[in-house]
Amino acid sequence: MTALSWDASGEKLYETGIDRGVLYLSDGSGVPWNGLTGFEDKSTGATTPLYFDGLVYNYITVLSDFKGSLKAYTYPDEFLEFEGIQDAENGFLVAGQTPKFFGMSYRSMIGSDLDASHGYKIHILANIIAVPSVRGYVTNTKSIKALEFEWDLSAVPSLIPGYRPSPHLIFDTTKSTPEFVEVLEELLYGSDVTEPHLPSFQELLNFADSWEPV
Repeated sequence: MTALSWDASGEKLYETGIDRGVLYLSDGSGVPWNGLTGFEDKSTGATTPLYFDGLVYNYITVLSDFKGSLKAYTYPDEFLEFEGIQDAENGFLVAGQTPKFFGMSYRSMIGSDLDASHGYKIHILANIIAVPSVRGYVTNTKSIKALEFEWDLSAVPSLIPGYRPSPHLIFDTTKSTPEFVEVLEELLYGSDVTEPHLPSFQELLNFADSWEPV
């Protein structure tokens, strides 16, 4: 028998930061998204109690559709069409067009009491649609403050056999091997011989299940 223990060395984990943003276009190809400052998952659920003879005997859990928000100081030019802005002629952009679905990924860091670089998670999202939040422009003063863009996100969940449909995959590097992390990042971020690409969620899970080290 093993007794429970608390605060063991190396087991005090925390998450922080957002970096390595990637925008995946309609054809699945990827471009870097510099300047990401925040991502917030606003998906919530609810529970409805069931009563019998005046007493609660169970709960029905209802999961909500995906809702989120994204913040950034800048974005790749390729993102304009997904936001609903079309490139016209000689520098003109036409706003108010229909937004398009896209994919993206970003990384959050995992630290511990022993190592601030314990690992990281790669968040992968597909079939997202973004609606810009209110943007306010003000005159510059002696202290110039960059405008932070923000978008409200919705998504169509991807079908994944054996699981509830979802628009969000999370890959935890601390639960895998360095060899698999390397090949997955080459797939998502590209390499000297391959282009960055976002496969379907089912393809990613099949790849993880069938992968064997060389």
